[in-house]
Formats: sequence, structure tokens, C-alpha cells
Amino acid sequence: MPKNIRTIATAATVAALAATVLTAAPASAAPTNRDRLAWTDCPGAAPGLPQQCATVRVPLDYADPDGEQITLTVSRVRAAHPDQRHGVLLLIPGGPGDGGLDRPTRLGATLPQEVRDRFDLVGFDPRGVGASTPVTCGIDHEDLAPDRLRPFPAPDGSIAGNIALGHRFAEACARNGGPVLRSLSTANEARDIDGIRRALGERRLSAWGTSYGTYAGAVWSTLFARTTDRVVLDSNDDPDPAKVGRNWLAAFGPGAEDRFPDFAKWASAPGNPDRLADTPEEVRPLYLDLAARLDRTPLPWPGALPAELNGNVLRGAMLQSLYSDQQFPGFARLMLAGLGRRPLPAPAVMTPQVEAVAQNHIAASAGTLCNDVSWPADEAAYAKDVAAERAARPLTAGMPVNVMPCAYWPFAPAEPAVQVTDRGPANVLLAQNLRDPATPYAGALKLRAAFGERARMVTVDSGGHDVYRANGNACGDAAVTDFLVTGRRPAQDVFCPAG
Repeated sequence: MPKNIRTIATAATVAALAATVLTAAPASAAPTNRDRLAWTDCPGAAPGLPQQCATVRVPLDYADPDGEQITLTVSRVRAAHPDQRHGVLLLIPGGPGDGGLDRPTRLGATLPQEVRDRFDLVGFDPRGVGASTPVTCGIDHEDLAPDRLRPFPAPDGSIAGNIALGHRFAEACARNGGPVLRSLSTANEARDIDGIRRALGERRLSAWGTSYGTYAGAVWSTLFARTTDRVVLDSNDDPDPAKVGRNWLAAFGPGAEDRFPDFAKWASAPGNPDRLADTPEEVRPLYLDLAARLDRTPLPWPGALPAELNGNVLRGAMLQSLYSDQQFPGFARLMLAGLGRRPLPAPAVMTPQVEAVAQNHIAASAGTLCNDVSWPADEAAYAKDVAAERAARPLTAGMPVNVMPCAYWPFAPAEPAVQVTDRGPANVLLAQNLRDPATPYAGALKLRAAFGERARMVTVDSGGHDVYRANGNACGDAAVTDFLVTGRRPAQDVFCPAG
């Protein structure tokens, strides 16, 4: 299920952009070397921003390229110095299910000037997301609770509730998702990227993909290798075509174990106003004991979803906090509240707009994960795996190997998952933190091996999710910047020490 939920365009944005729809060139057409899109101010954007938006039409079904078309919405911030322009840097969002229209402005603000000078930054909402023919499954409101979206088992280890949720979820998607939901897949996202390239009139694209965007970028780099320029894949997914999303869910188990010591060190540091313990070694048992206590006796939390702080809510908050050091204080305060040493924080409010965004994100995420590859349906095997995982990795309590709605998905994959290979130009640079809770180092090594000599990898001795311009590591940032600016990869894989 989704790793996080980000703000995406509303239905009003979709309607406002409808007047600028333009059909992308068919797959056999050569690029025109000129931008054919009708760029306008992005609806709903703050005034004065340089970002513009346009739309591209692509086939709903690439097996029928002249049949029904759907709309993708793209965004752009032009290169700061047109005389130095090298081309387009496409910003591939994560998730799956994350929107990307804000990325040229948001990520552009973090980029070095020499990168901004040379590239038009282009973002997009993937098909089914936000302003790109959005999908929804119409999930029950109660099932939007974060402790249900990640499949944590019951406190006693039972997965009966997860099985029931999986059936409800899959049935709702079959009932409400429609043909766009059935068309969601990573291979189709790669084809859509090539449609965006053609609409932009570019012979080749550079790209910066993050999280799930690394897998989407790897599949695009495999299917359309000759149209790739400089490809940066940041926080990398295991590309195993037999499992894909199942491996990504399972990765949270070792990922949390890799990363939790960073939190424990921070949470026991002298002078920390949110200090939890005197030593790092005390933090882990404190967390595990608190989660078990909240399993037995949840704390009422009026206004939250669910309206209590239970063990699985705490576990989900822990996992989310490991994405960046900036989220450590919030989780420490939640633990302090659970321990009775602080009041519970104000709950996040699920407004109708937030719920609509969540419904869209969840449907797009599930559609991609479940359409890419078939998931096993043996409930007894899931129960056995959960029991073993709970014993081996108690931080995540069996969640990473639990049953998902994909086990009951009513649609078979339309095609096999793409196998990433070493065939193509040597123009890929992987960037990876050593202690990433969501896309662990071990999975990144598998993507590195799949690419072979097409790729080099920059490994940073850092924790958290996202590498480039995200954790202040000068060595890692410099390696990626140099590649984007010059096109030269490191001669060999690079290791960057902490700091």
C-alpha cells in the first residue's frame, strides 16, 4: 500500500485544464524537436511562480493506440539560462500513486544553480493520479485509517482482519475503479513517459526518479533505452519482476531494523527536549513495551482516525518517522504521550478534500501494485510468514509480509512485469542511503546488479529516504550534480562517508 500521501490536484484542476488537451504523437512518429504543448498558468497555483501546466493525451490501452485516449497533466519550469540549456529533466514521482505536478517548483528550489541553468524541469501526475484522469475505489471511510492501510496484524498476530479488509478493498476497486484503474501498471507509466517525451519534441530525456519512481524509471530506461539521456535513480526499489510490490512491502522489515538505531541515538542524546531514554540501547525495548501496552489498552484520541492511539497506530507512526530525521521529534512526542509524559498531539483531520486525495492515492497505488504482478492467495502461508516475521523483526510486527488486497485482485496482469537488464547506454546513476527504511540498501544492490555496466551507484552513509539534496551529504550531492551537469558518471561505484 502507499508509502505516504501527498497533495494532488483536485477535480476542479482537472476541469480547468481540459481546454488545453493535446494529443501526443503515436509511438511510430519521430519527434518534431519543438515543444507542441499549449502551456498555461497552472490552475490553483500561487501567482508569480514560473511553473506552467499543459496536458497530453495517450492511449488508455497501448494495444489499441488509436482507441480511447486519456489525459495526462504535465508541469514545467524552464531552464534558468536558455543559452546553457541541455534538455529536459523529467521528475518521476514515487508512491506508486504520488502526484508530481508540484515537483518542478518544489524540487527545483533545492537544486544547484548549474543544474537549474541547464534543464527544463518537467513534472507530471501519472495516469490515474490527481489531474491525470484520476481513479478511485470508494473505500469505506474507516478503512482509510493509517493502521489499516499498512497491513498490521491484530495484537495477537491474527490476520483475519487483514483478510476481510483485502476482500472489501478488492471488491470496491472492481466495482468502482473502471477501465483506467485496470490500465495502471509500471509498464504503462513507462510508455506514458515516452508519450510525454514525444509531446515535448525531445529526442532524449534525462530523468530523476525517487522511491517507486526508481522502478518506473528503470522500466522506462529498459523499454525506451535509446531515448534516455542522464538518468538518476534515487532511493532504489528491488526490481525482481516476479515480486515487485511484494518485495517492496517486505522491505519495510529489514529497512526499519537498519534505520531504527539512528532514531534511538537521537532519542537518547543529552540536551534533547524530547529525550526518551538515557542510552540508545534503552529506546528499542521502550518502544516495543509501549506498543504492547497500547495493544492491550489503547488511549482515547478524539478526532483521530481511528479515535485511539493503539499499538498499530504507534507502529505506523514509527515507520513513517524513519523517513527523515526531521520527523523524529514528532514521533518521540507521540511516544511520550503514550507514556503519559505529554498530552496527545492534535489529531490530523480527515476533511472531505483530504479524503478525496487519499481515496485517489490509495486506488492508484493499489492499481499499480496489483496489476503489475499476481500476488499469492494462500492465507495459511501468509499467516505462517507473519508469525515468523513477528519473531524475527518485532519493530514492524509482521506487517511487511502480511496479506494485501492484491491477493484478491479481480484482474489478472495484462502482461508480464518488465525485467530490467544491462542492455542500453551506460547513462544511469543510482543514489542510495545505507539506512533507508522503505527502499533498503540490499534492494538497491539488486537494481545495480540488474543494470550491470549501464549503471554506477553512489552510496551515502546516511539514514532516511531520499538522497540527492535531501540529507546534506556534500559528497553524494556533488557526484549526482556532476553527472547531471556533465553527463560523466564516476569511473566506479562511489562510497560517501557520513557528514
